[in-house]
Amino acid sequence: MSDIPSNKPYLIRALHQWCTDFGFTPFIAVFVDARVEVPIEFVKNNEIVLNLSLDASHQLQIENDWISFQARFGGIPRKIMVPVTHVLAIYARENGQGMLFPFDSSQAKDLHIADASDEAPRKPTLGRPVLKIEK
Repeated sequence: MSDIPSNKPYLIRALHQWCTDFGFTPFIAVFVDARVEVPIEFVKNNEIVLNLSLDASHQLQIENDWISFQARFGGIPRKIMVPVTHVLAIYARENGQGMLFPFDSSQAKDLHIADASDEAPRKPTLGRPVLKIEK
């Protein structure tokens, strides 16, 4: 059974399509470590929430191993790369409906960034989270 591929990328694609079809805004919550390429200044508690709507994410590709796209943060275009294994949830911003995924933190790679707790909290310009992911 261990050679059966994960159904997670298929579920992410299906929920993204459901959100898009019904006019909802698909958000993903992502665990951030050294493998994830996102603007670090928007990461809080090793997590970031990203808007995957067609308006906010350009050249979006949801593949079996990676989610990649380009998006603007604070007006600056950035390339985003997220391993599918690091997606904690996908949900509709408008109603919170979606799916949580288990995450094995032993897969995480060290990420050494300064904690910007002294600064005013920042949020991604892509949107705001509507559900809190508890560990």
